[in-house]
Amino acid sequence: MQKNHSSLNRPVAFLLVTIVAFLNAGCSNRISATNSLAIPPAVVVSNKNIPALRIGVLPTQSLEEQQRMIEPLKEYLEESLETEVNFRVASDYKRIVEWLVDGEIDMAYVAGVSYLEALEAGAEIQPLVAPIDKYTGRPWYRAAIVVKADSNIKTLHQLRNKRFAFVNKYSTSGYLMPFSALNKLGINPEQEFEKVIYLGTHAKTLEALKNGNIDAAATNIPYYRKQQTMGKLKPEEFRVVWKSPPIPPSLIVVSKRLPANSIKKLKTSFLNTPEGIEDIFGRQSAGYTTIIDADYTPIRELRAKLSLKAEKVK
Repeated sequence: MQKNHSSLNRPVAFLLVTIVAFLNAGCSNRISATNSLAIPPAVVVSNKNIPALRIGVLPTQSLEEQQRMIEPLKEYLEESLETEVNFRVASDYKRIVEWLVDGEIDMAYVAGVSYLEALEAGAEIQPLVAPIDKYTGRPWYRAAIVVKADSNIKTLHQLRNKRFAFVNKYSTSGYLMPFSALNKLGINPEQEFEKVIYLGTHAKTLEALKNGNIDAAATNIPYYRKQQTMGKLKPEEFRVVWKSPPIPPSLIVVSKRLPANSIKKLKTSFLNTPEGIEDIFGRQSAGYTTIIDADYTPIRELRAKLSLKAEKVK
């Protein structure tokens, strides 16, 4: 499916205005260290003269579900690029940043925050493409806080003394945006909520909500909709109590160490991804579009406003 749109910086001019208006906060926080995970097996193709392409993937859902989605994309890329492609699913958001910094992977699916963390830690990477949201037709999305339909939580203020799940502090929609919304209202989750947990993936936060282990979950609208479409969440049993302004999308980044012609070929392959291959971020997409670093200025400014800092990558 060819979606060779122009760079994001036109619609992001709107995002910048929207998110800057959303700032007005001044709380600091630190990001905790985490571990690593399993590496799916590689499939060898015939061309042995070209080094295998190593691709890292954020753990946005269950490992089994991501591996299922990876297989058709892997086959397409190996045919399109005429080289072996090896996918590695990280155990958490920080691990994929470490891989990028250490040069252990050539390309990665990352959140906007993870992209900026990797750059700040010294990773030699650049944006390649980003998915287009199926429902908006735009390369942006919205974070959300979801509760059960029968919950008495109607506003963010009513989250006080409740059990809440974020995804990971490297997650844009699963942490940065909901945290900043709460911060703007003078709400400190760690001090004012009954319990705050970080479950690592959007799948786990929504599963915890479904099972009644928490009262509210941070996620994003595209992933929430896809879970409903797949039958994992019944629409009548849940509702959104808050959603963010439009935010720059999760993205695919590529190492600057790759030859320019390889980067160009990669971009072309993604822009021409055929119908039926799922976006392995776990959202319903309508192909990919090109992006540039400046498209993530709104996230940079929001993190600076909140004085959010990450631990140094080992």
